[in-house]
Amino acid sequence: MKSQHHVTLRAALLVALCGSAAGSIAAVSAEEASKLKSELMPLGGERAGNKDGSIPNWEGGYTGSHGGPRVDPFKDDKPLFSINAKNMAQYDAKLTDGLKALLKKYPDTFRLDVFKTRRTAAAPQWIYDNTLKNATRGKLENSILVGAFGGVPFPIPKTGEEVIWNHQVRWRGVATRSNPVNYQITADGRAVKLSDIQIDYQYPYYYQEMTPDQFYGPNAGAHTEARLLTTAPAIRAGDAFAGHLNVDPTKDEAWLYLTGQRRVRKLPNACCDTPNPNAGGAITFDETETFTGRIDRFDWKLLGKQEMYVPYNNNRLNTAKADAELLGTHFVNPDFMRWELHRVWVIEATLKPGQRHQAPRSRYYCDEDSWHCVLGDRWDAKGQLWKMTWGGTVAVGELPGVLMPQFGFYDLLTGAAFIAGVNSTGAQLPPYEIRKRFPETHFTSDALAGEGVR
Repeated sequence: MKSQHHVTLRAALLVALCGSAAGSIAAVSAEEASKLKSELMPLGGERAGNKDGSIPNWEGGYTGSHGGPRVDPFKDDKPLFSINAKNMAQYDAKLTDGLKALLKKYPDTFRLDVFKTRRTAAAPQWIYDNTLKNATRGKLENSILVGAFGGVPFPIPKTGEEVIWNHQVRWRGVATRSNPVNYQITADGRAVKLSDIQIDYQYPYYYQEMTPDQFYGPNAGAHTEARLLTTAPAIRAGDAFAGHLNVDPTKDEAWLYLTGQRRVRKLPNACCDTPNPNAGGAITFDETETFTGRIDRFDWKLLGKQEMYVPYNNNRLNTAKADAELLGTHFVNPDFMRWELHRVWVIEATLKPGQRHQAPRSRYYCDEDSWHCVLGDRWDAKGQLWKMTWGGTVAVGELPGVLMPQFGFYDLLTGAAFIAGVNSTGAQLPPYEIRKRFPETHFTSDALAGEGVR
């Protein structure tokens, strides 16, 4: 069976069940949910590998703890092969449109080094337990998440909306702190440092001591809280941002403190294709981590599941001796990127009538095990393939889980790029830390006003 996206027969049959959500979408039956104890791993991916063994069985994920500085637990792995402009045709079915465009645009410099597939996705047992419960209690009501809590909301997805919600509230711990450096690469290939930022994230959706009733109670429902402080360059040092993402996207909130104005402002539209001030406007809000934010502007279609070469276990990105080592011309230095073959859910977003967005059509590739959407393709209003968004996942054994401290986009038309999360071993601060809960006041507008001193 042939299709533009080369989906398998099994995946193609799912398309009949898919499409945008209308009204309420119910959870799966208890019988189907029981597959999470047998043929599916506890977060929803297939336990079994593929027929030729290039994707192995899931055996519990990566739970090792190395301690100390961030290192690559798979540093001794060697590439199995490389994909370049000359041999890309033989791998066509497993390459996204964005990757094909990059290989053609930079035939002499861009390549994919493909490594052994390691299924490192894991989570604590209580996350597995909640995911099993969510399979029969989670649902969407007019794009609003209802019922699910403390685990993957839709481990056995039936629609594209369910997959993108899995990505939005994927397991990343309860709280983290990271210290990224953000770069813009100009159309002529020059790397320009945009900012040094400290980012604190907190995920109330994963408060273990909370009940679903408490999470969805009055004035609640914020699944993600963020706090960003810009430390460089000097002209922007002290700028700060706080934001809350809600299960009801109409209740999302964000505030910005600008040192030059010495006041906190509530952002009227901190979503979608609005330029993100935390990155100097070089990236939009919903290009963060391939996609973040409101989903109600789009109709989401589930195209099926497919074996694809995707960035995975990119712990090596945190081992460069200097930022310059990571910054290739127009893209991340291929020497530091690890690509693996994984099964991903393919979903497509099409702008709803009457809505506006710079990218009226997008396609995302979301890992079946961790639910990170690791690649995305975006088309502009003229129908041109415009941008490829990407996220570099890393295995974090002490969590255990998978994080995405590096992400960005490549402009396939101009050659410009944005790379977030650069943090070489020469940096004074660790690239990311697993933290305990921050005080709730840490993510409020009052906190920005109180600490916003240049």
